[in-house]
Amino acid sequence: MFKKFKKILESVREYKKYAILTPIFMVGEAALECAMPFIMGIFVDEIKLLTSPEGFFHTTDKVTFPIFYIALILLVMAILSLLCGWFGGRTASKASVGLACNLREDLYKKLNSFSFENIDKFSTSSLVTRMTTDINNVQMAFQMMIRIVVRAPLMLIFSAVMTFVGGGLMGFIFVGLVPIVAFGLFLIIRHAMRIFMQIFKRYDNLNQSVQENVSGIRVVKSYVREDYEKTKFANASDAITTDFIKAEKIVALNNPLMNTSIHLSNILIIGLGSYLIYKTGHFEWTEKGGDFVGGALSLGQLSALITYGIQILMSLMMISMIMVMIAMSIESIKRISEVLDEEPTIENGNEPIMDVNNGEVIFDKVNFKYRKDSDRQALSDINLNIKSGQFVGILGSTGSGKTSVVNLISRLYDATEGSVKVAGHDVRDYDLETLRNNVAVVLQKNVLFSGTIESNLKWGNLNATEEEMLNACKIAQALEIVNAKPEGLKSRVEQGGANFSGGQKQRLCIARAILKQPKIMILDDSTSAVDTKTDRLIRKGLKEDLPEMTKIVIAQRISSIEDADQIIIMDNGRVNAVGTHEELLKNNQIYQEVYYTQNRVGGDE
Repeated sequence: MFKKFKKILESVREYKKYAILTPIFMVGEAALECAMPFIMGIFVDEIKLLTSPEGFFHTTDKVTFPIFYIALILLVMAILSLLCGWFGGRTASKASVGLACNLREDLYKKLNSFSFENIDKFSTSSLVTRMTTDINNVQMAFQMMIRIVVRAPLMLIFSAVMTFVGGGLMGFIFVGLVPIVAFGLFLIIRHAMRIFMQIFKRYDNLNQSVQENVSGIRVVKSYVREDYEKTKFANASDAITTDFIKAEKIVALNNPLMNTSIHLSNILIIGLGSYLIYKTGHFEWTEKGGDFVGGALSLGQLSALITYGIQILMSLMMISMIMVMIAMSIESIKRISEVLDEEPTIENGNEPIMDVNNGEVIFDKVNFKYRKDSDRQALSDINLNIKSGQFVGILGSTGSGKTSVVNLISRLYDATEGSVKVAGHDVRDYDLETLRNNVAVVLQKNVLFSGTIESNLKWGNLNATEEEMLNACKIAQALEIVNAKPEGLKSRVEQGGANFSGGQKQRLCIARAILKQPKIMILDDSTSAVDTKTDRLIRKGLKEDLPEMTKIVIAQRISSIEDADQIIIMDNGRVNAVGTHEELLKNNQIYQEVYYTQNRVGGDE
């Protein structure tokens, strides 16, 4: 756990000075607050002397000045304590907010460094919870640790010492009371911690419900499942509420426990203190009247003991609340550390190759598992030779391994066995950024980001000119989409491209990939939402305008790949056959079944 906590603290960085200054201010505040009751006790005794028969009315010059100086000292100490508390609060806030800010950035950077294999270990809802709720818990716990965790124990120790300094054996009242209170607080914290540990999983379920409902809102409405989704969300929310109520009921026992302890300590102090004052003191009579003198305890000391007792017990309560907060943050620290400690499975080698010469792709005895401990191979014994500039089609049923094959080319995953080569070099020898800039991937489920058409296209090339963007749109048959908008390339794109149809998004994403000017372009069923005419025009544009670029197309429609230089048939994670349309139509049963089925049911021919 210490290593995890240390890992989190590394994110303090430029806010370290505030984290160091805060405990210093807290030490000053605690010392001043513990010294003030002692000085106040002296002040009370001086007031008593002032009102005695030999006091103010008889020896004014001997008493007034000490009282004035004591009052001035108390005022200065109060101001200094206030300033220490104020500065400590400011520095603690800056340090904790800075930690949270850096922690979010570190988590986000870490997520962006992950391979697909790393990302598969975490659910989206869980990552959202870690980036929000968990970091907020760590922020609050860190602020309390550098502020109250320093202040409360010091107050407890200083106050306990001062009870013996100012009250002698009366300090044993707290020696006996503190363990009882501490044990009660321990039981409260222990039971509350168990519940808090469960709450974060509830948050994951809640976020998952929201995420699925928002991302799939069209499906929800089309199936009239709003009531079901509301019920699912309500159940997740109620589960969190129930757990929090249980935990808060337990934590709420702090107040009656502390109030009872404070009242009990006051009764004991006042009772025993009064007994000592009057039992050990006596009256002396003089010419000017009588006065109560002597005694093992003075009135000022009694006043100070009461204050110290409250400070001791309040410090215990603060410590108990800190423990609850730390208990919650421990689970958050573990969850955040899981992400920070996760090492990317795909990284650059020692001397990565910084240039891709051509689009040749070779698979040499490739086996692949999504999880190393999995018994099932996603790909088995894949051997392929794709020449630079070729148009290659990949066909196969769902789950046959089509996408798995192309994911290995851009190192979204690494082959478990064998090698994948691009331009004669193992993909693991390339610089990741270089490789992925030369391998453009257009997915079936395309993503447009909120902004403009221009800003989305420039994901492919940040420095692309307007002419280059329009030419890419022309090749991808997306020029009519741009021209149909009054603002052209400056037209607004809503979140997720909600104001564009599926086919329009696919064409814009193909244009974006073309702007990368890659050596290899992979279209993973990315023309499924366009009509066959547009599909044919896109293929024609890619062939004629980008002849040197290797085109790898995963398709469900044979019409999308029948003119390919070679077609790869995938079946159950293996290459079933490789050939041209005519060869496969003549010799391959899988290809024949797909072809005749599509044509009989109103296919493309």
